[in-house]
Amino acid sequence: MLVKSLGDTIRNRRKELGITQPHLAELANVSTNTLYKLERGQGNPSLDVLNKLAEVLGLELKLDVKKKY
Repeated sequence: MLVKSLGDTIRNRRKELGITQPHLAELANVSTNTLYKLERGQGNPSLDVLNKLAEVLGLELKLDVKKKY
């Protein structure tokens, strides 16, 4: 459940910084509805949206090669 944990991370960081959903959406130039859905684990955010949010929140997106078990 990658999207849900991603939404949790964004919501938790936003709250740590004391930023409301509408304010974060404005700062990141994304719609409030997009942010709302993302934090609830819904929707399908683009990498562009995720990068915008990460930049405002001081987060970093990483892609790693899966390890073979």
